[in-house]
Amino acid sequence: MRDVIRWKHAALLALAILAAGCSSNSKKELPPAELTDFKPEVALHKEWSRSVGDGQGETYNMLVPAIENDSIFAADVTGVVMDLNRLNGDVIWKKDLNTSVSGAVGVGYGLVMLGTISGDVIALDATNGEVKWRAKVNSEVLAPPANNGDVVVVQTQDDRLVGLDAATGTQRWIYDSTPAVLTLRGTSAPLVTNHLAIAGLSTGKVVAVDISNGVPVWEQRVAVPQGRSELERVVDIDGGLLLSGGTLYVSSYQGRMAGLDLESGRVLWQRDASSYAGVAQGFGSVYVAQANGTVEGVDERTTTALWSNDKLARRQLSAPEVFSSYVAVGDFEGYLHLLSQVDGRFVGREKIDGDGLRARPLVAGNMIYVYGNSGKLEALTIK
Repeated sequence: MRDVIRWKHAALLALAILAAGCSSNSKKELPPAELTDFKPEVALHKEWSRSVGDGQGETYNMLVPAIENDSIFAADVTGVVMDLNRLNGDVIWKKDLNTSVSGAVGVGYGLVMLGTISGDVIALDATNGEVKWRAKVNSEVLAPPANNGDVVVVQTQDDRLVGLDAATGTQRWIYDSTPAVLTLRGTSAPLVTNHLAIAGLSTGKVVAVDISNGVPVWEQRVAVPQGRSELERVVDIDGGLLLSGGTLYVSSYQGRMAGLDLESGRVLWQRDASSYAGVAQGFGSVYVAQANGTVEGVDERTTTALWSNDKLARRQLSAPEVFSSYVAVGDFEGYLHLLSQVDGRFVGREKIDGDGLRARPLVAGNMIYVYGNSGKLEALTIK
């Protein structure tokens, strides 16, 4: 029963936060900002488009495709999994698992990995989509599993990390953590290296464990819960962790964004922020889509804001992504916005999916890939 109540609280909280523009102080909910006109400086050209089943479905899923070499792998909420040629959109293989997928897609070392709402982890052969193994974990999986070729690491909704044998799915270890009383519906996807598994937790902490045995190596608090109500004290790390070189970039809801040293967890820099979507990094700057819809560019050397664009207030933004000289971000009406990395001004906009864009855009080469909530997957270039 506790798990059911927790799920309901999390789902309701996610909906309330998105609808209210994530302001706990507002007595009256404000509507999403209307889009402002601007003179386009660049145009996005659709190279190809494909439909991937039912997309994100009716629940607040965050199913993000994954790119490896010339393939892009995507899954929908009903268990449809596809391998597409990322250059032309041709279908390489398609598999229907007939199961409720809630964590997707993890790719690496010959495996395509998914998690389900019932706590199953499924590993497919990346070459043909055949199921290689299934494993059971203790709770629903809301983020894609990660794999270093030896161990598959899964993060569950209740803040546990589970290490599975990459060849068989047999459990090797489990790392237990006590979750926050009230959380957003979602978890950040774990990251893995040859010797570490790193995860962001609902308590505002980042933990790194030895990937061979699950023993903690370091733990760092990014956000400190504040306020008198449980709602005010929510500090989930739900946005994807980003690793660039030896720096781990992370953001929390109602907390901070920070750069951490990968090996020690030491805080290299930090800045107040509130984001459930995550950050992007490029050219010495970090870009964050705030929970209230403001997009910021931050100098990671000085932690000062280089620019701030508040014209997308309360538009339920996706995580940002660096694309060429621009920052790309999606919104609840299905628009993909391009902002200048220099000053944050709008330079381009394209309507992709009327059901909205929740998943982080992906970039490979000269293409940006956008997965809409309805299941529309598009590849675009700048013309």
